[in-house]
Amino acid sequence: MTTQAPAPTRREQILAEAARLFAERGFHGVGVDEIGAAVGISGPGLYRHFAGKDAMLAELLVGISERLLAGGKQRVAQANRSAGSAAETAAEPAAVLDSLIDGHIDFALDDRPLITLHDRELGQLRESDRKLVRQLQRQYVELWVDVVRALRPDASEGQARAAVHAVFGLLNSTPHLGSAHSLPGRDATAALLRRLAHGALGAL
Repeated sequence: MTTQAPAPTRREQILAEAARLFAERGFHGVGVDEIGAAVGISGPGLYRHFAGKDAMLAELLVGISERLLAGGKQRVAQANRSAGSAAETAAEPAAVLDSLIDGHIDFALDDRPLITLHDRELGQLRESDRKLVRQLQRQYVELWVDVVRALRPDASEGQARAAVHAVFGLLNSTPHLGSAHSLPGRDATAALLRRLAHGALGAL
């Protein structure tokens, strides 16, 4: 018996539509009324959930940075737990890297509007929120760098970090691949991205 995922809350619905509209038309090209109409409530009704568009954008960009970091840490921890007890050998770096790549591919395929938002609208955030996003991103990068260096001990820290950023650029290119309907299918696209990511890191 499969367990159905819980239905999105009204707040989650608002954020999803805001992300889609901001990505399609730009932050300044979308009004509160349009976001409200997309989820079936009046524009002023949105203010029961968010203080305004700025708050929505901040929650979207800070939120995805938090989720990526938390997900990455969880994947590393799960890989290590599956390797055995604390007294036994930790998970092979290759297995941990596989898990990190798969997790980022899920993000790149399922949250394409957020990638566009980050590229275009990060500068719209308050300085404190923008600094928080950068801080979370640095921690996420270093999580990958540690795994890559364990797998490629001959690579310098700078080389490993450059390779990780290159892989992120590759995986985060999904908004430029055309509409979801033009892609060869989610599984095939994920498999292609996986091969490309491993190929790039294998060049170290």
